[in-house]
Amino acid sequence: MVRYVAQRAPDTALRGRLRELANERRRFGYRRLFVLLRREGEPSGINRIYRLYREEGLTVRKRKARRKAVGTRAPILVEARPNARWSMDFVHDQFANGQRFRVMNVVDDVTRECLAAIPDTSISGRRVARELTALGERRGKPGMIVSDNGTELTSNAILRWCSEHRIEWHYIAPGKPMQNGFIESFNGRMRDELLNETMFRNLAHARVVIAAWADDYNTERPHSALDYQTPRDFARTMKSAMARPAPRDESSARRAIAQTDKTSVNNPQAHIAAG
Repeated sequence: MVRYVAQRAPDTALRGRLRELANERRRFGYRRLFVLLRREGEPSGINRIYRLYREEGLTVRKRKARRKAVGTRAPILVEARPNARWSMDFVHDQFANGQRFRVMNVVDDVTRECLAAIPDTSISGRRVARELTALGERRGKPGMIVSDNGTELTSNAILRWCSEHRIEWHYIAPGKPMQNGFIESFNGRMRDELLNETMFRNLAHARVVIAAWADDYNTERPHSALDYQTPRDFARTMKSAMARPAPRDESSARRAIAQTDKTSVNNPQAHIAAG
């Protein structure tokens, strides 16, 4: 046992590819890197990938955790279909010259798709209404929109837009951002994986980079809440499942069909027996 020398293969190619993926996606942990390697045809299991991940020193540095609330939380109930509910919020950042800008994010709470990520130096209530109108024409009408109580989202332009399009708009309680947890989670991922990792030169550069990241988020990035599917694949699977006819229960169908009564239809007792 003391003189035993391990004969394990060096895994040079796999280690190199793992380092390349980790450098491309610096905020991805070993689970998401494992999913990306599997897409490329790598047969190694997750335990092997985790061992190499640790040996290569690729562990993601954790952000400082917030103090967690004590107590139970009731789950947010959402109808299981696309466009059942949208969430929206703003996230802020700045250019290399110090000028601040904001990004208007809209997320489908069921499919987790990023429906819009619109950066600009100023976004008014009228601009929000125009963007939502254009999004509705491309995507379809949402059942409900959830947001905080920001001035742009409580303006007369938004109230008039909701009335004209007959869309229910739900405002969360002040100081309770987790009532809008879907968009808060998305903003955290955008902050961690994009905004903190990118130096934006100007607005044109920000629009190109953010649009590319949003497309990658929908089509390439594995989402842990969707069993590591991409939001686009999950939405496609859900739509096909909704279009498929429900399985027919033959026993219940037979029970639903009334049996032929041998008695006369003019006999009042026949109706009572048939129920």
